[in-house]
Amino acid sequence: MEPRALIFDVDGVLIDSNVLHTATWSEYLRRFGRELPEGFGKNIFGRHNRDIVRDLFGPGLTLEEIDHHGAAKEALYRERMKPVLQQHLVPGVAEFIARHADWPMAVASNAEAANVRLVLEHSGLSGFFRAALDGGQVLRPKPDPEIYQRAAELLGVAPAECVIFEDSYSGVAAARAAGARIVGVQTTHHELPGADLLIPDFRAPELGPWLEAQSSGYTGSRSL
Repeated sequence: MEPRALIFDVDGVLIDSNVLHTATWSEYLRRFGRELPEGFGKNIFGRHNRDIVRDLFGPGLTLEEIDHHGAAKEALYRERMKPVLQQHLVPGVAEFIARHADWPMAVASNAEAANVRLVLEHSGLSGFFRAALDGGQVLRPKPDPEIYQRAAELLGVAPAECVIFEDSYSGVAAARAAGARIVGVQTTHHELPGADLLIPDFRAPELGPWLEAQSSGYTGSRSL
């Protein structure tokens, strides 16, 4: 099936937030006399906060306590990110989205709703997206394909008609399970097994020709 819609993850795709997320987790843990385990930053990306909190604080927490820790850390992250968000946009992403404004587009992220709103509102990109899904709107977060299946449904297309932009292993797994084409953005991992195309950022010269090749049979009105 020819691609007819574009879906974007948020962290690592719209904004390069990995370093700040790791630093914020470290800052938050120090409030409890804890240190972020060495190398744990690489285990954060693409995962739901409940799983991260369980790993960092250990067993015995109630769901309410888990969600409290996750929400408190994300509030701290938003406080740190808001004044510098424009500086963290993945290079070329705003221009790429503007060039493809006639494509149906959505965002779909495991992140909290407030994090997604922060990025959309302060990046100037919110008007381009017909749908915005966050981790609180699905029963099963990535790597389950539910969020991408729902995003495609909201755009009025089949998942197989979508190109999904992802940066994490769990995100690629979710997109692959949904049956979509996948562009892997190398902000988090250099290799993303399962991606159909790898790009360092949205300035990559191969992105336009690749997307055009995928869409060669589509006759609708949209720019490439």
